[in-house]
This record gives sequence, C-alpha cells and structure tokens, in this order.
Amino acid sequence: MSDGSLSQEEIDALLSGTGGLDFAAPAPGDSGAEAEGFTDAEKKAFQTFLNSTVAAQGSNLSGVMATKTVSIKNPKIEILSRDGIIENLPDEIVEVKIDYTGGVSGSHSYVLDTESASTMASIIVGQDQVELNEMALEALKEAFSTLTGVFLTSLGDKLGSSIMPTPGESSSHAKDQLSMTDDTIVQVTYPLKLEGEADIKLVEFFELSMAKNIAAQLSPAAASGPKQVRTQPQGAAAGGMQQSPPQTFQQQGMQGGQGMTGYGMGMNQSGPNVQPVQFPSLNPGHGHSSDMGNISLLMDVYMEMTVELGRTKKPIREILGMGEGTIIELDKLAGEPVDILVNHKLIATGEVVVIDENFGVRVTEIVSPNERIKDL
Repeated sequence: MSDGSLSQEEIDALLSGTGGLDFAAPAPGDSGAEAEGFTDAEKKAFQTFLNSTVAAQGSNLSGVMATKTVSIKNPKIEILSRDGIIENLPDEIVEVKIDYTGGVSGSHSYVLDTESASTMASIIVGQDQVELNEMALEALKEAFSTLTGVFLTSLGDKLGSSIMPTPGESSSHAKDQLSMTDDTIVQVTYPLKLEGEADIKLVEFFELSMAKNIAAQLSPAAASGPKQVRTQPQGAAAGGMQQSPPQTFQQQGMQGGQGMTGYGMGMNQSGPNVQPVQFPSLNPGHGHSSDMGNISLLMDVYMEMTVELGRTKKPIREILGMGEGTIIELDKLAGEPVDILVNHKLIATGEVVVIDENFGVRVTEIVSPNERIKDL
C-alpha cells in the first residue's frame, strides 16, 4: 500500500464493517508489532470468539446495573505499542486489573475514562453523580469481575481447560501509570450502551503473549490437531507420544521386567484393554444443575439470625450507674422498622409483631445488593 491505494482485501474488510479484525497501522515505535501478532486464522478465531461473548456479558452487566439495560456491541481489536496507547488515553483513567491464571495466564485489565466510570458506579450503587471513592471503585471492580467470569467460563469450555481470574484491583490514576508494562499490547475496544445514558467506550487490554496463546488455541488448526500437544512436556513431544489420544491401560501392562524402556514395544502387543480417559469438568459454574446440587448441601446449615431493635451510646459514668428500672433510649423511633441480621450482616428490615406469647418480626423489605455494597 506504498502508493496510497487499497488492496482488494482491505476494501472488502472496510465494506464488511466488524466482520474482521481492524488492526491499526503501527505508530512510530510499533515496528514489529504486526510481525509478532496473530496469523490470519488466529485473528479470525479470536474475533469470532469475542463476538460470541458480548451478548452474555451485556446480560450479566445489566444484572449488576439493576435499573439499566446494557448492550455491548462487537469489539475492535488492535495490536499497539504501550506508548501509542498512553498517548490516546485521557489524562486520568479508572483501571480494573484482573489477571488470568491456570490454563491461560497473563496480564489483563479494563480501562474507562473517569466520567464513564462515575456514570457506571452511580447506577450500580443507586446514587446520582457518585464520586470515584473507595465504594465506587469497589462497585466497578465487582461489575468487571462479572464480565471476566463470563469470558473465562466460555473460554474454558472452548479450550477444555480451567482458567481462573485473580482477585481484582481497581484504582483511579494518571494514564502513564497503566498497569500493562509490555512494549506491545493487545487492545480490545467495546462500544457499550447504557439505557438512557451517553455511549461508553470500554477498553480491555491483554498481554500480547497471552492473547496469542488464546488465539492459537482457538484457531481451526489447533482445533483439528491433537490437544495434548499444548499440554505435554517437551520431552514427551520429542518422543512422538502426542500422536495418540489419552488412554488408560490395565495395570498388568506395566508389570513384569519390561520397565519403562519397553513401554513403546508394549503398545504393539495384543490384548490391552484401551479406553478413553473420562475427565470431569474442572470449570466452575459449568452447569446450573451441578451448582444447585452443591448449594443443596448447605440448605440444612444453621445460621445465626438476630433482630436488632436499636442502638445507642452512653458514657461509662451512666453505664456504671444503671440499676433496676433504668430506661435506655434507643436510636430507633416508635414504629420504625427494625433490622434483621444474619451472621451480623443486614439482610432485611421488618416490624415487630406478637405471635401468641412470643415476639416476632414481619419482613417488610429485603436489602438490595446495592445497599450491601455500601457496607463493604
């Protein structure tokens, strides 16, 4: 494209919109980024997989927002230099860092401008124009942890491995303090629509080597090849063992004087009982039935439930002077709902009733998740 014209492939890509990856031209200092990036098959596989997760991510984020419907459109993926990314970010950003561990590991984070972050946090906690304080950052961390959970659950199912997120860390800081420190980074930009609000641009960053690993395993070449190639030690690959599927052998096949040196010859002898290995799913949250089965184990566990009529503070002098007949005035007004706590955590409010000769409480309101976040 040195003469300024577009090739047919580039024209097709422009006409197809988001049908394929739109990698930005390398900025100064980006030399080698494209060479270190994905193959065409890996690009397509990674884009297709990301597109397949946006509906579920939007649905889960809508659940966190409670009062707003969220829709996420197909993302744009670019391989950029860190300097180029920093240059295009606003001066102040909010970053939620959630790395990956397990079957795929590496650095990963989400970034928002401060105005968008404040808008999202306000909706989550149910307040207007909330400041980006500790409560707001905690709420954003929980929201993006939900997105990460959806992505990793789907990715783990696709790759047949267990991938876990690290505990999230949220912070508001200057753009040059971006946690991603590699020279070349994969940037994924999502157009995010909040009901009744201005559109938000959500940016997700992947460590390049981790993104390449994911893309390579998602590509058709990896799907058609033997999966154990990517999990076996290098020494086993040199011996050609990756060409056969995982198998279980009867114990007598390993007995006698053959030892490990005769293992390769034992494969050709007649009579071994060969069966495919059956592995249970290691992916948490893989199915609702298994989740409910685990939850049912907890149903008979007793929890301490307390009804709190009210509280007050008194100086030591008055406490020591208390006697029979002393009246203590509480911070609750007559007729005001009392607090219902489970393991000292507020879950509901209610009104006091009398049942035969016993006091009881009629539940009038269940505490919302937004109010629980405020108590963190």
